[in-house]
Amino acid sequence: MHKVKLPKVHVCQNSRNYMTLALKQAHKALLKDEVPIGAVIIDSTSNAIISTAHNATIHLNDPTAHAEILAIRRAAHKLNNYRLLNCILIVTLEPCLMCLGAILQARLQGIIFGAKDPKGGAICSTLDYFSLKGVNHKFWVIEGVLAEESIRLLQHFFRFKRKQGEVPKWS
Repeated sequence: MHKVKLPKVHVCQNSRNYMTLALKQAHKALLKDEVPIGAVIIDSTSNAIISTAHNATIHLNDPTAHAEILAIRRAAHKLNNYRLLNCILIVTLEPCLMCLGAILQARLQGIIFGAKDPKGGAICSTLDYFSLKGVNHKFWVIEGVLAEESIRLLQHFFRFKRKQGEVPKWS
């Protein structure tokens, strides 16, 4: 594992509060019939919330409109900078490979996520970010914050979709 500067104590202590905000975003996605994933980006120096987002792939007809990508776009726009050096991403589900690429390009300081994604997680599940060669940016990771709440929300969504015949069992 690579050495990565650990987050400030206040970030760790407040990670549940930030994840609660991300879960509120996930609930917004659920109400819009989107996969319930939410994200928040904070400034690690001031604790200020920079952006929030939820999945909007269906609503926007955009396969890249994941909560993480939208939160990164909004934060970059708000800060008028494509580098989010002092920013932390809080997201309800482990980011996928596409979102990992955006995290690396944005140079986020760290990420906090709720539930692991055994089918598509690119931080520690299907891919191990820390063992990737040629990665030019390192960030710290805190996993499992309010994971049960994130899992319950996702399970509720997919159970409902399966009952409606909209999602096959294997997805």
